[in-house]
Amino acid sequence: MGIIAKQSIKGTIVTYIGVAIGFVTTFFVLTRFLSAEEIGLARVLIDAAMLFIGLAQLGTNSSIIRFYPYFNTPDEHSSSGQNDHGFFFWTNIVPFVGYVVFALVFWGCSVPLSAWFGDKSQLFVDYYYFVLPLAFFMLYQTIYETNANVLKHIVVPRAVREIVVRVGLLLNYLLYAFEVLSMDGFVIGICLTYAVAALINIAYVCSLTRITLRPDWQFLKDNPKLVRNYLLYTGFLVVSALTSVLAPTLSSFFITAQMGLSFTGIFAIATYMAAMVSIPSRSLIAITQPELSQTIKDGDTANTSRLIAQATNNLLLVGGMIFLLIWVNIDLIFHILPNGELYATARHTVFLLGIGQLMVGSLGIFNPALSYSRFYAFSLLNSLVLTVSAMLLNNALIPHLGIDGAALATVLSDVIYYTLVVSVTCGALHLRPLTRKHLLTLMLLLLIFMLNCIWVQYIHLNVYVDSVLRTLLLIGGGIAVAYKLRLSPEIHALLP
Repeated sequence: MGIIAKQSIKGTIVTYIGVAIGFVTTFFVLTRFLSAEEIGLARVLIDAAMLFIGLAQLGTNSSIIRFYPYFNTPDEHSSSGQNDHGFFFWTNIVPFVGYVVFALVFWGCSVPLSAWFGDKSQLFVDYYYFVLPLAFFMLYQTIYETNANVLKHIVVPRAVREIVVRVGLLLNYLLYAFEVLSMDGFVIGICLTYAVAALINIAYVCSLTRITLRPDWQFLKDNPKLVRNYLLYTGFLVVSALTSVLAPTLSSFFITAQMGLSFTGIFAIATYMAAMVSIPSRSLIAITQPELSQTIKDGDTANTSRLIAQATNNLLLVGGMIFLLIWVNIDLIFHILPNGELYATARHTVFLLGIGQLMVGSLGIFNPALSYSRFYAFSLLNSLVLTVSAMLLNNALIPHLGIDGAALATVLSDVIYYTLVVSVTCGALHLRPLTRKHLLTLMLLLLIFMLNCIWVQYIHLNVYVDSVLRTLLLIGGGIAVAYKLRLSPEIHALLP
């Protein structure tokens, strides 16, 4: 896979360093020093900001990757041999306009939203307006991370997201825990952490290429079809974002409004555990996207299928092993977790969210594939189905099943969504990305899961001994079988 493999491996290493920092933060700081309500406040503020930037960026994140190959043309007079025709100017101005528009909408919605959250989560209402600066910094951190992606440099922005942000948040939590910061300082510290991350990303991209704030109007005049396609695509993404960005954060908001911030905090810890399953997909999909966009632009169906087949199989195998590693050790995790008896109520929540993250990680590559094609309009229908199903299921299941209901709503929504996404993408682009190795990988994962169920049913040992033995025999054995069967030729080629 060349540069894709190298960059994705480096990005994954960086990501797992961030996971280690997040592990320390979650297991030895948050659950020990902060109440579930305070954890819930931090989570819902970040989720609200994520929802905000999903709308405010006006589709810029996707349009950067889709249209950069059209703007970036050969130029013998340029020192780099390429000319981006002021492309990066638009990556700054479009999201800024979106931010201003949605900041006004956010301000106008303060009264009804405060009424919805106020009964169970007054603390969030008290810090409602801090979402605005937090969203601004997160917006430009994300935009410049994507700018670096199209330049095929994902490692530093990944380090910023996974290490700098996590270390900053860890320091902020510690300062609050030891009463150096007040609650106001705690929330301001979260905002400043993302401000630093945004500035680092901006400085890094500027060091990679010359960033001009002057658009190339002549290029736009010479390419009216490109301009029209960009405007149509961006307009579509704005509408699509109204649905698609809601779904990932709906559970937090419904739990916060219906159950309170303490339950949001417990759900946040479960979500962190499950999120480790999809971590490998972040780097691989990010570095694969530019090449995927190019093959779709060129109408190269064979290479598009190859890229998707490699990505989905590798991510299913790696993500599946991580999910099983977590599930095999779930009792040990809650045993060593400070206040573990409180968070152990989310045991089944972790399982369900883990299944959802495995689906998101292994099938997530289909989303950009559809978005970069001329059939991108179908993404709106898919996103609408995802959001409506998530809203209905969260509203129906949370009152009866609590946070387990929120997790089940997430999984069921993902099943519906990815069934549509995969079907539409493969049908529209005539792709054949599924192979015999996908089936073998899935069978191996199911076999390990069933062996673990049998073990738990009939073998009862000390929690530490039990976890070590199951990890070595089941997970270790599964990895050995995967290596022997060469289930991932790309990973196999990188190992001795």
